[in-house]
Amino acid sequence: MPAVLGNRLVIAISSRALFDLDASHEVFEREGLEAYHRYQIEHEDEVLAPGDAFPLVHKLLALNERLPEDTRVEVILLSRNSADTGLRVFNSIQHYGLAISRAAFCGGESPWRYVGAFGCHLFLSTEAEDVRQALEQGVAAATFLPSQRAGAGGEEIRFAFDGDAVLFSDEAERVYKSEGLDAFARSESAAAREPLSGGPFKAFLAALQRLQHEFPHDDCPIRTALVTARSAPAHERVVRTLRAWGIRIDESLFLGGLDKGEFLRAYGADVFFDDQLGHCDSASRHVATGHVPHGVANS
Repeated sequence: MPAVLGNRLVIAISSRALFDLDASHEVFEREGLEAYHRYQIEHEDEVLAPGDAFPLVHKLLALNERLPEDTRVEVILLSRNSADTGLRVFNSIQHYGLAISRAAFCGGESPWRYVGAFGCHLFLSTEAEDVRQALEQGVAAATFLPSQRAGAGGEEIRFAFDGDAVLFSDEAERVYKSEGLDAFARSESAAAREPLSGGPFKAFLAALQRLQHEFPHDDCPIRTALVTARSAPAHERVVRTLRAWGIRIDESLFLGGLDKGEFLRAYGADVFFDDQLGHCDSASRHVATGHVPHGVANS
């Protein structure tokens, strides 16, 4: 990671995930780039409403009030806007008092190529292709989906992750897809003591745990959960994999194929990451959700 950002947790976010830009995007879709440019300048003094990822970003930045300077959380704006049309976005950032000072305005080009240069641990966007490109560069990334529920209140941030193809590789999921549930269960039982390879969110989870260690164990504002369709006996390999990685998950839900939405609501997730759109659609009725277009389910 670049020395200028030190040991910070670095999150990149697109302007459309952070703010509600649907009205201006409709202008772009209907009338083209020049009309969009005029629209944004004409409305640049009008504050944008918060987008689906706004509550999460607000909570992440609030952690800085409890952290020493060298372990702070950094949020970086990556936008397809130009600096000219992006002025409205920065005006809105200042209005809400968000401590976001670094940005890349790409003038219509995809901003994913800057996630590595900034040393980002996570990239959140509403553009699925940008997310795919970031994943191919080895950065955890998710397409933020419209949510039907507001973010959870309070100061605590609760992350929830699917297992296969998100925290772990999709090696086990490929067996399930190609050979069925029984073959999957046999394969996972036979390989119970062989750690799974890491998935695209392994490094982000590790960075979150490093941040958790900056707080007292009984007063940590960050909580993590594994929410997986796996059940016994396929649970053992997951437990042993996390142990081998030296990573602790606060809660683990082995649901055996049950719908994840109600469990995520009960957990109070601020955001849930899953590779399967069906699970994401269910989850987004209850909590903010990021689709991870990775692995065999997205081939």
